[in-house]
Amino acid sequence: MGNFDVNGYLDRLGLEAEPPSVAALRRLHAAQVERVPYEALEVQLGRPTPLEPSASLARILRGRGGYCYHLNGAFSALLHELGYQVTRHLGGVQGGPGDAPNVDRNHLALTVAGLPDDPETTWLVDAGLGDGIHQPLPLREGTYPQGPHTYRLRPSEVAPGGWRFDHDPSGSFAGFDFAPGTAEMADFAEKHAWLSTSPESGFVRVCVLQRRDAAGVDTLRARTLNRHGAKEFIESPSEWWTAAADVFGVTPDLFTDEERARLWRRVVAQHEAHSGGPVVSV
Repeated sequence: MGNFDVNGYLDRLGLEAEPPSVAALRRLHAAQVERVPYEALEVQLGRPTPLEPSASLARILRGRGGYCYHLNGAFSALLHELGYQVTRHLGGVQGGPGDAPNVDRNHLALTVAGLPDDPETTWLVDAGLGDGIHQPLPLREGTYPQGPHTYRLRPSEVAPGGWRFDHDPSGSFAGFDFAPGTAEMADFAEKHAWLSTSPESGFVRVCVLQRRDAAGVDTLRARTLNRHGAKEFIESPSEWWTAAADVFGVTPDLFTDEERARLWRRVVAQHEAHSGGPVVSV
């Protein structure tokens, strides 16, 4: 990977290098989703982001995160450097139950195989879903509880030889399918450009930060901070940045005064568009 900083990445995760194993993979996955936030603040600021895992890692090392192409791209590169047999796959996430299953490349999915202590099992690995899995799942049909969520894995009906992940009904998306073959980062370039710029993209429409831990998910959507239905309305820019820093690790010093002001204007406008008008404090 050339300039891919494995030691810096492991420091960010609070881990040390160790040989591949099921337990080590679980530690890596949990640390990734707990410490590296799911966020698309660059999209909110109108700045394009490269797909190269080394560029994604550089942003992660600065205290930032990304969405699936960045998070799974960088994480898969780390796994590869640590000796894991990791494969990238074309995937398609469906936002709601009315969306037809597909593999439209709006998601980069990962699997890991050939672990020395369990060579027969392939694992679904995914750090790029916001409120997705906390630990890897064995790629076998069945249901899998993790914290407040129960997931289901089954063969895909739209990608022959691939798999379907059904999210918990309380999750932020319905599920995703992924194809069995190997994907390259360049395969996602066109969809990445659309997701980063189209007015129809969810990443453009709404500012969202998410972080997963063993017990559940924290979500900051526009001006609402949510932890399992316990919602808190954010009253001011200082409160917003306090939540971003304390809950998601995204500190205000990573942005200029103008960028912080622009982000606040966007989340206010997004909240008003959703609620039907401005919120008046009395």
